[in-house]
Amino acid sequence: MLTAEPTQATRLHTYSFPTAIVFGAGARWQLSGAVAQVGMQRPLVVSDRAVAQLPWFKPILESLAALPVASFSEVWGNPVGSQVKAGLAAYRDHQADGIVAIGGGAPMDVAKAIALMAHHPGHLFEYEDGNPNGRPVNQPIPPIVAIPTTAGTGSEVGRSAVISDDETHAKKIMFDPRLLPQQVLADPELLLGLPAAITAATGMDALTHLIEAYLAQGFHPLCDGIALEGMRLVAAHLSDCVAFAERLAAGESFSAEAAAAHLTARGGMLNASMMGAIAFQKGLGVTHSCAHALSTVCDTHHGLANAVMLPAAMRFNLPAAPERFLQMARVVMPEATRGEQFIDWIIALGDRIGIPPSLTALDVPSESIDRLVDVALHDECHLLNPHPVSSADFGAIYRDAFGAGVAA
Repeated sequence: MLTAEPTQATRLHTYSFPTAIVFGAGARWQLSGAVAQVGMQRPLVVSDRAVAQLPWFKPILESLAALPVASFSEVWGNPVGSQVKAGLAAYRDHQADGIVAIGGGAPMDVAKAIALMAHHPGHLFEYEDGNPNGRPVNQPIPPIVAIPTTAGTGSEVGRSAVISDDETHAKKIMFDPRLLPQQVLADPELLLGLPAAITAATGMDALTHLIEAYLAQGFHPLCDGIALEGMRLVAAHLSDCVAFAERLAAGESFSAEAAAAHLTARGGMLNASMMGAIAFQKGLGVTHSCAHALSTVCDTHHGLANAVMLPAAMRFNLPAAPERFLQMARVVMPEATRGEQFIDWIIALGDRIGIPPSLTALDVPSESIDRLVDVALHDECHLLNPHPVSSADFGAIYRDAFGAGVAA
């Protein structure tokens, strides 16, 4: 188990794609150097309520003791505009000049939104990507150093922030290349204590990014290659990560060999998560539009929504890209001969790691289909889906995801 005490960083790897990444056990202890490298002198540390209570969090803050540091951790659930507003107030009160983001996708996105608004006027949503009447992003954006604690969104290597409206729950995307963190410290030790359910949901989020990026319309062989290798990593490590988490929750003590295997699995998923976020600069697809609607209408966890929608969405997509499905199947099952086997593999993986098999099992009311379809249809993620998606198609996909007994 990870303790609060600093450990000697060993076998760290440094690579840049697209930002500077330090990967390996103990990478978090490179924080003071990373902050200095990007020129921060008064950092604001942005995390969430749960992360701020973990035993290793305070020592990370203490590693910046030579600098005046403030902390903002009032982030929880799907991030909303009011959390950004509170974080921006904390940033200005501290007279901060940069942000250290520690956590999963929610604090990462809030941190980026705070950075965007640090020197820009108006309301955050006036900078929504694609808004024809939006304000320009033309002012300085302070630097961000990111320390991920989940393997799902890959927001630490992304250039956008996804924030929901407090009242409507509609997701708004703010995008600018300068929102990309300048330094990432990817330390798999910080994932060792993640519960099994969170490990599973975030892992399936990463897998969905990888799959949809590979299937998205357009020519981008770099993203395609990254997506396929990311899928291989998920196939190799996600089930093990969930199994290790279940064993920890049961109070089992690990041998040194088992502990090393757990760390390797968490590291594999951490890289797969970053690869998914890099790959989906090519585009996403219908699964994400369905999942965004579930988060908007039912406040469903994004990764879990993706996980439950993925089989139905892929059944819809299979006829449009049979060769790509066969390629994906062969990455996760070298003996595969049919693209359908990839969907079978997704379902079997979900069963192994405890993903609910349907929206019915997730307690989503079937009466919400019309509202879900309306929100999903207006979500831009499906525009690059390999198979065009109509309102009727969305209805069919949702009914498929509900399972037997939901009539057309």
